[in-house]
Amino acid sequence: MRAEWNSKKIGFVYFTCCVYFEYGGRRYDDHASLRRRAGGTRLPSASEKAAANQLRQILASHATGDAKLRVLDDAQQAAEITLSPALSSLLMELLRHIGRGDAVTLVPVHEMLTTQQAADILNVSRPFLVSLLEKNEIQHVTVGRHRRIRAEDLFAYKRTRDEKRGNALADLAERDAEHL
Repeated sequence: MRAEWNSKKIGFVYFTCCVYFEYGGRRYDDHASLRRRAGGTRLPSASEKAAANQLRQILASHATGDAKLRVLDDAQQAAEITLSPALSSLLMELLRHIGRGDAVTLVPVHEMLTTQQAADILNVSRPFLVSLLEKNEIQHVTVGRHRRIRAEDLFAYKRTRDEKRGNALADLAERDAEHL
């Protein structure tokens, strides 16, 4: 894919999408050959990291206002996309993670997650997550014998938890400062 920014040619920008989605319990990739076999997840290659960093730098240099990006596909059909500062910021954050070599998964807020997926997002064990569900600290529904958590509810819990942790850390820092 070749990109032009504000009608100025910047050369070729290659970026292979490493985002997947799940539908009906099956995982679909835009390129099956890109999937790493171990566990079904895949880290960005060196060329993808370089392309993500290059694209992030381009976005950052034009992120002060609404920027127009003209993208040419393989058939040389131009499409102009206007990126608001908020969208540019979101894309730069995503590209920063890919550029560092992190695996990135996008989760729609209305997605129903399994207990293992939710535990992975919170970076806790599945049994610990189940104990939170049993204490009703996170809203969930039961489908048959299986618990499902809406991503929106999980992220609300995560925000609350992180806020409590931040407040506790600030309190500790304040108490420590009193003793100095």
